[in-house]
Amino acid sequence: MLRLGDVEVPVPVVLAPMAGITDVPFRRLVRSLDDGACLLTSEMVTARGLVEGDARTWSYVDLPRDLGTRSLQLYGSDPAVLGEAVAQLVAEDRVDHVDLNLGCPVPKITSGGGGAALPVKRRLLRAVLRAAVTAAAGRVPVTVKMRLGLDDDRLTHLDTAAIAVEEGVASVALHARTVEQGYADSARWDRIAELVRFVDGAVPVLGNGDVWLADDALRMVERTGCDGVVVGRGCLGRPWLFADLAAVFRGEQPAGPPPFAVTADLARQHLDLLLVHDDAAPESTVRRYRKHLRWYVLGYVERGSDLHDRAGRVDDRDEVEGVLRAIPPDATVLSAWRHAPRGKRSPGRVKLPHGWWDDRDEDVRVADPTGILSGG
Repeated sequence: MLRLGDVEVPVPVVLAPMAGITDVPFRRLVRSLDDGACLLTSEMVTARGLVEGDARTWSYVDLPRDLGTRSLQLYGSDPAVLGEAVAQLVAEDRVDHVDLNLGCPVPKITSGGGGAALPVKRRLLRAVLRAAVTAAAGRVPVTVKMRLGLDDDRLTHLDTAAIAVEEGVASVALHARTVEQGYADSARWDRIAELVRFVDGAVPVLGNGDVWLADDALRMVERTGCDGVVVGRGCLGRPWLFADLAAVFRGEQPAGPPPFAVTADLARQHLDLLLVHDDAAPESTVRRYRKHLRWYVLGYVERGSDLHDRAGRVDDRDEVEGVLRAIPPDATVLSAWRHAPRGKRSPGRVKLPHGWWDDRDEDVRVADPTGILSGG
């Protein structure tokens, strides 16, 4: 069991917040498979959007109680605004857990000093964390998710963890890549182990990066000593992964990659859930679903194959069925499926405000950009 403050998670597995992916339909699909075992975090929302009453931002605070712990990731770099947003969420009983985004690598965010750039400024970071924890008032746990730092020469994860512990954060999660790495190359699990030793049991440490199958999660825990895993891109097109993760952490045998008939059925269920949930024309929902369909078929067909490309052009339910029926029900995954990349793969760019690294302890205030962006 993973404990985050007063929140108990039956198995130490967390669904990473991913914009445009970890919406209610996807979380509902996962919940139907994992027997309520994992912590399912929603898409990221911006603190300023909440405080300003932006209807679109508030629409992302969609946390049905039947999906378990109401876990929300919040982005903000203005302590006053972030504190007000947390206070409002808690006062209105909207959340059971708040995770703070300290890892977003998107240049639009880091160039304003937010996301993965925020930990560079230690005083600002401390003010942000203190504001969130104070506003939560012990009623919900506050956690953080971060990256290693900007690049190999500018790492921030240990400083961030130290400040987080001092300010009362309930856990720290480390995506073991830098901003410069983006989502390329291998995650550096040795850095997760370093963080575990550094924190020395003060709070749980969660590892993130390259968990593609259930045995990857076990290897990460065994090699690093971390208290649990955060799964992002590894579950794209693979919602059954959470059932496997729940199984292995309970000492049971995972089912492993299923025949395509099982995957096709999950793909249909996912689309049905989206169609019920979306307040939009069915054609619009199907277009939003295209990326998911490409992930569902990837591994049973090669990336870039005609069928994979066709999955990215579907316009209606019949065309979705055409793609799914084109793959034999008994098809098994290709040999290269295990690490078939999901999502972004190219290295990232490090964009910061001018002189941002020069004095890490200067007092600064940064803009708090609005817009829903990736959780990093």
